[in-house]
Amino acid sequence: MFGPQRNFENRIVEHRSNLAGIKHLHRLRSQSGSLARPTLNQPIPLYMTTSGGIAYDSVCCWMNANGEETIFELVPGESVWSTLEWRYVRHWYGQIPPQSSSTVVRYRIGGRVVGSERWIFADNQARVLSEATEFAIFVDDYGMPMWAREAIIYHIFLDRFYPGDGVPWKKPTNLSGFFGGTLRGAIQKLDYIQSLGCNAIWLSPLFASPSHHGYDATDYYIVEPRFGTNSDLKELIEKAHQRGIRVILDFVANHWSNQHPTFQAAQSEKDNEYRAWYTWQRWPDEYTSFFGVKGMPQLNLKHKPAINYLLKCAQHWLHNGIDGYRLDYAPGPPRTFWAEFRQACKAVNPDALLFGEVVSHSEGIASYIPHFDGCLDFLLADALRRTFVIETSTLLEFEAFLTAHEAYFPKEFLLPAFLDNHDMTRILYLAGEDKAKVQLAALVLFTLSAPPVIYNGTEVGVSQRNPLGRFEEARLPMLWGDEVDRNLLDYFRRLGALRKQFPVLTLGKREVVHLNVQKGTYAYLQASADSEVLIALNTSLCSQTIDVPISLRRGRDSEIAPILEDRLNGNQVTVSRDSVKISLTAQSGAFIA
Repeated sequence: MFGPQRNFENRIVEHRSNLAGIKHLHRLRSQSGSLARPTLNQPIPLYMTTSGGIAYDSVCCWMNANGEETIFELVPGESVWSTLEWRYVRHWYGQIPPQSSSTVVRYRIGGRVVGSERWIFADNQARVLSEATEFAIFVDDYGMPMWAREAIIYHIFLDRFYPGDGVPWKKPTNLSGFFGGTLRGAIQKLDYIQSLGCNAIWLSPLFASPSHHGYDATDYYIVEPRFGTNSDLKELIEKAHQRGIRVILDFVANHWSNQHPTFQAAQSEKDNEYRAWYTWQRWPDEYTSFFGVKGMPQLNLKHKPAINYLLKCAQHWLHNGIDGYRLDYAPGPPRTFWAEFRQACKAVNPDALLFGEVVSHSEGIASYIPHFDGCLDFLLADALRRTFVIETSTLLEFEAFLTAHEAYFPKEFLLPAFLDNHDMTRILYLAGEDKAKVQLAALVLFTLSAPPVIYNGTEVGVSQRNPLGRFEEARLPMLWGDEVDRNLLDYFRRLGALRKQFPVLTLGKREVVHLNVQKGTYAYLQASADSEVLIALNTSLCSQTIDVPISLRRGRDSEIAPILEDRLNGNQVTVSRDSVKISLTAQSGAFIA
């Protein structure tokens, strides 16, 4: 899931790189450590560090907002000893002045070397201002879309979802081939999606593309003919909206296909205008591409025509009713692009949801707070899988992670959470086909505050056939009809219905009320001023009874104990004035309300 970051040595290299020299790393954080999205008429905190054998007597920020240039100083803060570096790391703080109108603020940061007029600039350590890393943020008052906080998202991998009524799956010779899923098939399964409690759909890339996955588009204005037509997409949007279901597209800004007309033109003529849309090491065959994949050339998103093309594409589909974008490989494009992207999208629809794919640590994810409404929560997915599926982490370790994770990010930054996706091992395969483990992880997923994401097939028992490590194995076709695991499907439907019925899961505050590592039992409360839900889990292979010493609200002002029940699995619940006792069967959970 985390690629090179799984390796401890690679993490050390990244850590040391982030400390070396003068570094800002897009960090907007006050001296108190608080994180928040930049808003109108409020100063914006800047944070950076200096380390190494160079001393600085001044650190300045050069900023441009609405064409006006401003220079201001950052002030030195604390010095912190780094044992790893065996030297001090100095912290610096400053503030971008309040902005009164929605605007893109561009800035660079540099430090003056003591005893000289030499400057070194963050983050690329450039020696002249014009070559320094350019940072940018879009300052606005667009809050996170309210509908997004209550979302239950269904992730459709189009080619593998459903071909359509009466249409059989195709039978390609390998997993990179086409299985025949269509937009028509997705339209015909809207009632099914709604039955899961889902009120949002995230569609995998559907623009013209030579591949089954679509992450290498050739035209951002045309639906891939294998999936259907532009009219089919508009019909899907309309029929989804009629059911109260939002539609989110997967948007790839970093790269596209080497069959894209602009790239074909750039390769064919040395002086072609599109040559500047790409980064060349040696024209015409050596160029920057997505992880070195020659079929996916990377766009030069410091080049204005390339930027404008993508912004207009994004605006086009918002004008046509799309409710937001999942932003593929968000660390690829520069932040200057994402600042303009947010500005362009929110100008069309302030209620559009923008969330990024950022596979990183919390500080890396938090650096996108100015640009996105949220990011996919790979850290929580990893913790859920390690705790409830492969059991390499204890419940105590999970709770320690979760408490810190919930406190780290501001409430207005959304972290859609999931168990698996199209790029990682299917959770059922990881669980050794033990569906009880999947159900426990799903119960936690659906009872935390973050919007849950179901990857199509997880809810009906789609697994994979071969060992870990091949993306295509996580993309086997959806199961329908008699192949569906009805018990698992019913379980996910109950979770969706309960999440919809109890808004406290989204709006409440979580509190752990029981944890016993030896017995494998765990319980937490989700509570608000007028509502409470108790979640209890038994991860062990034998029945357990846990006694939670709490008095739930409905019994606090009465001599009569409240009547509570397990709404999920029917486990036995006994309630007194000052405790709740739950008898849990092996590997089961309870939703008590």
